[in-house]
Amino acid sequence: MKKILVPIDYSPNSINALHVAAAIARKSGAVIEMLHVNLAAIYATPFSEFATVSKFEDEDEQYDETAMLELEKIKMELLAEPAYSNLDIKIRVQEGFLHSSVRDVALEDKVDLVVMGTRGASGMSEFLIGSNTEKVIRTAPCPVLAIPQHINEFAPKTVLLPSTLKNDQLGVFHYLAKWEDMFHFLVKVLYLNNPSGLPTDGSAESQKNRLAEAAGLKKTDVIHTSTTFFEDSAILGAADQCNADMIVMATHQRQGLSHLLFGSVTEDTVNHSHIPVLAVPIGWQEN
Repeated sequence: MKKILVPIDYSPNSINALHVAAAIARKSGAVIEMLHVNLAAIYATPFSEFATVSKFEDEDEQYDETAMLELEKIKMELLAEPAYSNLDIKIRVQEGFLHSSVRDVALEDKVDLVVMGTRGASGMSEFLIGSNTEKVIRTAPCPVLAIPQHINEFAPKTVLLPSTLKNDQLGVFHYLAKWEDMFHFLVKVLYLNNPSGLPTDGSAESQKNRLAEAAGLKKTDVIHTSTTFFEDSAILGAADQCNADMIVMATHQRQGLSHLLFGSVTEDTVNHSHIPVLAVPIGWQEN
């Protein structure tokens, strides 16, 4: 892992996410890039014939300068902590929507991981717009680690990995093996609804072992559950049952009509989880 991107909106939640990113960077040696997205620039279009473009350009420049100063202050406060004094931290301000800005910066700077805070959503808000974190997960070109509001430390000991145990999951197993090398956690593999059509004779355990061995994942266990329609609720329940510190999930990043019709178990889990959720795009390979 070479670069971690952290969107910062100056809220306590985003600062918590920055501390989680710092803990990961300390283990991996990655560079941290703090990104503030200037959302105001999107709406700074002159609506009146009396408004001038130069006025809005001046306001944008002033906003960006102030944002950079605030990012620099947050950076220096983090570097003042002894545990993080040796981190390499960059700062950047970008204009645009949050999810598209994160996607563009991640592609341009070859980011390996996005770490961001999430407040979640519920009810009609969740149905209509979802959370910013969901949109980032849906469009990011790399894994996204979603950090709930109350989390400010990161040292996972037990990780829950919901999996179909199909061959396309090997990349997620392989990616998780790299995290295992850093944090030395136990991985609990959750097998829901028998998507691979495996017989109930220990075949799920055998398939998990094959994937884990091929990926170099060392400490694993498997949890079998009965058929359920509410997979996100089953995942969160299993995480509570095994005292998981983090959930890791593969995502197909459905968009448009496909997303509306089928939704995303990963995004639903992120939206309601009280522990960090790491969403890994199917087929993603580290830079």
